[in-house]
Amino acid sequence: MRRAARHANLRRLLSPRHVAFIGGQRLAPTIGYCVDAGFAGQIWPVNPTYPEIGGHRCFRSLADLPAPPDATFIAVPRELTIDMVKELSAMGAGGAVCYAAGYAEVGGEGLKLQESLVAAAGDIALVGPNCYGILNYVDGVAMFASGFGGGRVRRGVAIIAQSGNLALNLTQNDRSVPIAYVITAGNQAVLKIADYVDVLGDDDHVSAIALYVEGLDDVPAFSRAALKARRNGKQIVAIKAGHSELGARLAMSHTSSLAGNDRLYDALFARLGIMRVDAIDILLETAKLASVVGVPKGDRLAVFTCSGADNLMTADLAARCDLKLPELTGEQTSALRAQLPSFASVSNPLDYNTSLWGDQAGLTKCFSTVMHGGFDAGMLIIDYPPNDAAGQRDCDRAVDALVAACRSAGGKTAMAASDLSELIPAPARRRMIELGCAPLQGLEAAVTAFAALARRGRQSAGAEFALPKLARAPADARLREEWECRHRLARHGLAFPAARFVTAAEAAAAAAEIGFPVVLKLGRPALAHKTEAGAVALNLQSESAVQGAIAEMTKALAHYRADLVPERFLIERQVTGAVAELIVGLHRDPQFGLVMAVGMGGTLVELVDDAALFLLPTDRASVASAISELKVATLLKGYRGKPAGDFDAAVDAIMAIAGFAEVHRERIVELDVNPLMVLPLGQGAVAVDALIVMSGD
Repeated sequence: MRRAARHANLRRLLSPRHVAFIGGQRLAPTIGYCVDAGFAGQIWPVNPTYPEIGGHRCFRSLADLPAPPDATFIAVPRELTIDMVKELSAMGAGGAVCYAAGYAEVGGEGLKLQESLVAAAGDIALVGPNCYGILNYVDGVAMFASGFGGGRVRRGVAIIAQSGNLALNLTQNDRSVPIAYVITAGNQAVLKIADYVDVLGDDDHVSAIALYVEGLDDVPAFSRAALKARRNGKQIVAIKAGHSELGARLAMSHTSSLAGNDRLYDALFARLGIMRVDAIDILLETAKLASVVGVPKGDRLAVFTCSGADNLMTADLAARCDLKLPELTGEQTSALRAQLPSFASVSNPLDYNTSLWGDQAGLTKCFSTVMHGGFDAGMLIIDYPPNDAAGQRDCDRAVDALVAACRSAGGKTAMAASDLSELIPAPARRRMIELGCAPLQGLEAAVTAFAALARRGRQSAGAEFALPKLARAPADARLREEWECRHRLARHGLAFPAARFVTAAEAAAAAAEIGFPVVLKLGRPALAHKTEAGAVALNLQSESAVQGAIAEMTKALAHYRADLVPERFLIERQVTGAVAELIVGLHRDPQFGLVMAVGMGGTLVELVDDAALFLLPTDRASVASAISELKVATLLKGYRGKPAGDFDAAVDAIMAIAGFAEVHRERIVELDVNPLMVLPLGQGAVAVDALIVMSGD
């Protein structure tokens, strides 16, 4: 109920009828920003001393206001901020921006103050503390601590950032990014990034969401909000900072954010269809592309240039982004050779050279020849000469030709990209946007933005991918014996080789019954690192070899740990002929819940960094796709004349492990299957070692 009340109040805060400003004369510029933004509602400064601030009559206290304010900007010391928030909550106000710093981000006393702030807030939609504020470019609302850029829009990008200064800088971009909202989240004491995404995901004025994230407090809530926004047609692009050790420490001191495992953020964003980028210019260009032209029908890109260098650079960038640049058909090649001079290089990218420069009809015919083929989008590389009016008009003609070609080919995506960001001037950008062509500034940013949007924008955003909440790790979890682990996992469909759980006296006969060669392991007591302790013996070929291995193992265990006395042993048929060995590991992460890693296993696991991460629950298609991208997939496909592995059986085995973890998600702490032996095609996949740490019986 509190979450719903806060979301309702966040909507009041974002589109208020009246705004209160609490503070001193330094609020005058802030009030002026709100007036200049075009706010048509009532402005109520609150100060017990001054008769007016910024030309507006002051009210001596919150109790003197005509009504509970929909929105309040609080710029007083941190202790007094708490008192103001408590009073606002009691009177039924909508939301508040808390500008003051000195809370959880400084530790110590600040942590207690932030706890008091949260308690005082009640149902209020509280932004911050330690933030610049919010902007609404649709309704002309500004509760912001500094002068900002941008202008009124009907629809555009919502920027949510954990950095006030970065958000401020983003508003002042010279890239024609339509911005609808800016929210600086600060410490996220009450409202989290998930709350903002949830509410803005329902807003028809929002075309896309751009995030600057240092850490997420509630990953399940964020996943639900992001999926909701994407189902409503909002594309999400994000920068996640703090992926280095130093960056993670700085994130904690900046906004008290736990940066978390960076690879898990990769897994989360991939799962949710969020486009992760690493640079501010790419963040803006991707958000602009999503807002101006939307998601392309596919990732098959045609590129048009008037320069050999642009051809080469675009081809290299496309390869780096794993972007498709399909070859031209024979028919297209012949038609283009007839249109272009003999020295022209007919390919994709297509360097149409200067022979058609300024010839709009010729360019339209050339571009149409290409776009009527198997392409989803066309990108024109064009740089406007700043001091050449005639040259600028010729650039406009080329843009017009591309737009005409894309329209005639069934409404395919049109983009114009410059080598340098400053070489598409503002008038040209406005004109392109009016034509339905995305102006992309900077070649690398342009190609990267298209690749991200074409790939992630078409990804399913089904509700089945939302992450569930996970309780804290159970305190009574314990390591289970491998014999128990085998039986538990086998009930969920994981295959194991034939085995017996025996005493030392029974071991030799059990081995003969199973059939040689066999593997001998310590069965009881449970031991996590059996190999290091000398508790595993491989390739035993006879009963006498088994007896000798038991004697040696008993000595090794006593040397490893004096109190380690073997009670039972595990005799297991040795698996041979594997095409590849995989490891499937699972752990319980405090932010992300159950995390499963799959990669190359066996003795190479520590040496080869080759693993895919999955946040559970997952699905078969996601697992199969990720495994096919690993280095070990080369072995699974059949390497240098060796047989192909049973890929489907390997995926079945991984899904069996994931299924077991899901059933026991509240009890399981750790799981490790290493190795999972993938046999030749048609022979299956077999787990030969398993470890589980879980609570309960």
